[in-house]
Amino acid sequence: MRKIHWKYIVCCAVMFCTSGLSAQQTLRLTQTECREMALANNEKLKQSDNALHQAELDRQIAKTSFLPSFDGSATGIYGVPDTEIGETMKLQMRGTYMAGINLVQPLYTGGKLLAGKRLAEIAKETATEQNRMTRMDVLVEADNAYWTYIAVRQKVKMMSSYHRQMDTLYNQTRAAVETGMATENDLLRIEAKRTEIHYQMQKVENGADLCRLSLCQVIGVDFSTQIEAVDTVLTASEPDKLVSDIYERPELNLLEKQVSAGKEQIKMARSEMLPTVALTGNYMYYGNLNLKGMADDGSGTMVPFKQEYRDGMWMAMLTVKVPLFHWGANMKKIRKARLELRNYELELQRNSRLMSIEVQQAIRNLQDGFHLISTARKGLEQAEENLRVMRNRYTEQMAPLTDLLDAQSQWQQARSNLIEAQTQYKIYETQYLRAIGALDF
Repeated sequence: MRKIHWKYIVCCAVMFCTSGLSAQQTLRLTQTECREMALANNEKLKQSDNALHQAELDRQIAKTSFLPSFDGSATGIYGVPDTEIGETMKLQMRGTYMAGINLVQPLYTGGKLLAGKRLAEIAKETATEQNRMTRMDVLVEADNAYWTYIAVRQKVKMMSSYHRQMDTLYNQTRAAVETGMATENDLLRIEAKRTEIHYQMQKVENGADLCRLSLCQVIGVDFSTQIEAVDTVLTASEPDKLVSDIYERPELNLLEKQVSAGKEQIKMARSEMLPTVALTGNYMYYGNLNLKGMADDGSGTMVPFKQEYRDGMWMAMLTVKVPLFHWGANMKKIRKARLELRNYELELQRNSRLMSIEVQQAIRNLQDGFHLISTARKGLEQAEENLRVMRNRYTEQMAPLTDLLDAQSQWQQARSNLIEAQTQYKIYETQYLRAIGALDF
């Protein structure tokens, strides 16, 4: 059983406080809170928790198979005709009752009970790994939704800044047209650019709202909730000492548990060919069994009599069951179980290689993502300097308007590249931890 973590309590408090948020209210959300709420509200994770509890119950049930079983029974007999005993007596069983208790203690089952107990333990371990894998998947989904939302929101701010730049340039150019220092053609160029930026801004805002809806779905809040992501200052440190081990991955552990279960299935099939021994104890009490008839009273006179029998009896038995001949069915079951085990081993080999490739890809993505941030940051610095120079030259009428517009477009693209590189690097971090099985919260 997993202990209730203090983070879960904090998450519940956050959910309680935000459950009444209206469309006008804003939920401030950190990455930590996003993860907490996603874990607390994910249906698949709740199902996985239930499966883990079920596996624990199955393990406890398997333990009871080694213990003796007790069964009670009661029987009433009605509608049975009297049985003639000789010429003068009848045995009456109408209304006869029997009650008893039965005990069965398995002594030897050919290893079937031990294999069943081990299978239940493997099932519990499998459910634990499945639960851990589901938690990781939820965290990956939450991080993807959170950082993607931050990326599009920053692009919205960037497009707003770009739009303000064009508004300023439009006002300056209109004033220059009035004084004869610019042409109407320049003004039309800027107006067309403003329309294009406005169109792009609408697309980005629509994308941001879709990302908000996706994030609301992940954390389990109403779709009308407005979200303000807090972790907008993105920092990235150069990845160091990246490991490529996959031994902690739940998928690998699940495949290994599958192989272990296959070995136990062979033992289960083999137990069908071995004898079983059980001890049985029984106590039976019966009553209202009547014997009626005529009997000599000692003087030669026949007189009627009736005698009721009530008694109990104990009985103990040692039962040995030996399978003799089943047309080879049991041997075929063993061969089938061995082939199934071989399939599990082959699946483990194949997926181990695939997971190793996935880890190498995650490492490469993380390293390349860091270099992309450096390149994008340098590109933005160059674009900002170029825009500054073009503005000064255009103001001094030393550069045409097209050069200034190109410089602004380059700045917009460079800023967008940096936003994407920074947020994608955060996603790559999560994916790398997921690939080596070290993602936990």
